[in-house]
Amino acid sequence: MTQPSWLEPELATLTNDRFSDPAWLYERKFDGERCLAYRSGDRMRLMTRNQKVVNDTYPELAAELQAQDCADFIIDGEVVAFAGAETSFSLLQQRLGVRHPSEALRADVPVFYYVFDVLWADDHDLRQLPLDRRKQVLRPLLSFDGPIRYTTHRRQDGEAYFAEACAKGWEGLVVKRGDSPYRPGRSRDWLKFKCQANQEFVIAGFTDPKGSRTGFGALLIGYYDSAGKLVYAGKVGTGFDDATLTALAQTLRGLERPRPAFDRGNLPRTGVHWVEPRLVGQVGFSEWTSAGQLRHPRFEGLRRDKDPAAVVRETP
Repeated sequence: MTQPSWLEPELATLTNDRFSDPAWLYERKFDGERCLAYRSGDRMRLMTRNQKVVNDTYPELAAELQAQDCADFIIDGEVVAFAGAETSFSLLQQRLGVRHPSEALRADVPVFYYVFDVLWADDHDLRQLPLDRRKQVLRPLLSFDGPIRYTTHRRQDGEAYFAEACAKGWEGLVVKRGDSPYRPGRSRDWLKFKCQANQEFVIAGFTDPKGSRTGFGALLIGYYDSAGKLVYAGKVGTGFDDATLTALAQTLRGLERPRPAFDRGNLPRTGVHWVEPRLVGQVGFSEWTSAGQLRHPRFEGLRRDKDPAAVVRETP
């Protein structure tokens, strides 16, 4: 069989249910960039969810994957950077979009690829195999050392593991049905137990800076509803350093438009600039208000691996 050039990844569904069941696997949820690695002989491609090849962004990972003894695989995992013992998407931002990073940057922000699934190996499509069997194939398939890591899991005590994860400052757990095949798109065979609320939002405007602030004051963000309408979710004005304010402001100025792209919501009307809804940002927050806006939002970084049109409100 010829290895396919692209396979759509499986996505997890947010849930508020917490349970312990030996039929499910409990894995750490990483806060990084989802990537699939395609190796076919001498050709190796590390690709984001929206099919961008990022070998030049993560050359150390591409080199390690190219050096594996197995020369025919498609694997699924997450590229992460660590701040102490916690994965940090904000820290990973320093590597995103940087082609051919310097040795200094690679030393300051080392990255790791945590692999949790295999879709293809040695001319065989493995997606219809149950997850338990795919894990058995994956473990001996690669050499998991250096920056390539195997994602461990537990088979029981899911609720206790979730409490432990939150106490350690993790983003949460991804919980997967052990007998399930690998299904493209969002599935209830994979669930998200989140310790803290965050998700992606479309950036469709910004406000003027005030006082000593540079760049912009806040981003105006939203999501698409089931009818494809862009819904306003509020403003996020914290979580930016000076470099981000300057660089993002320049990008936003190049996307300005005369009228808002939002279709619904109580929009601000003064000191506002509207932009084409092409950028996606990850935002943490405490909760949704009854009016459908975010409480205590904080910007965590831009997402280049997410299609703006696919950004919806995550509900359990």
